[in-house]
Amino acid sequence: MFPIRDHNPSGRTPYVVYLLMAANIMIFFSYVGIMDNAPLINRLYFDYAIIPARITDGFAFETLVTSMFLHGGWMHLAGNMLFLWIFGDNLEDEMGHLPFLLFYILAGVGAGLIHVATAPGSVVPTIGASGAIAGVMGGYLLLFPKARVDVLLILIVYFRIFTIPAFIMLGIWLGLQFMGSLASTPDEGGVAYWAHTGGFFVGLILCIPLWLIRGGPACWGRTHGHPPHPEHKYKLSHSRIPRVPRK
Repeated sequence: MFPIRDHNPSGRTPYVVYLLMAANIMIFFSYVGIMDNAPLINRLYFDYAIIPARITDGFAFETLVTSMFLHGGWMHLAGNMLFLWIFGDNLEDEMGHLPFLLFYILAGVGAGLIHVATAPGSVVPTIGASGAIAGVMGGYLLLFPKARVDVLLILIVYFRIFTIPAFIMLGIWLGLQFMGSLASTPDEGGVAYWAHTGGFFVGLILCIPLWLIRGGPACWGRTHGHPPHPEHKYKLSHSRIPRVPRK
């Protein structure tokens, strides 16, 4: 189940979202050619990825930022950029360009620190923009809980696009990350679930002042959790691919 778009148009061009996407993509292209070369890629990760044991020892704090621009493969990059593109423009619209950039970096750093706290002795490199983007999703949930999101459901040969409120889609995502956090062993590698879960709550907390400025619960009362402007409508929101009958 993949989100493919929301119905929440932004009122200004999301230059920072575009800049972040471009930076992540260009940096990935700069080293994708050495990903099969173990000594070179391991050196890159040692220099720029989060290695919790190093940070616990008081070194390499800059990797809390540099790791946010590294990805481990095409699908890792594509998934993160998709989520940033869907949810980031609306937060940038609400915050402004530079405040959103600061929010994104703080959410990513916070997610990284939570990951370090859950696996302080790990020597496994951690990379990806997922923690920062989880923060974007947490802020989006606070500000637009009932914004409609189109989700692509794939069940083997069955495809369907359907629309659900943001709080359902983001709630399911957060629940999966939390269950993964409880079931995983961070110092053995794999998905950094605690970074995702922690980043989500860091972003939500960072957005509370903006939410209060907009009226807090009163804002939800005025808009019923929907965006405070007309939602975008797509002609193919509920399209489906028909099933081919058996002969």
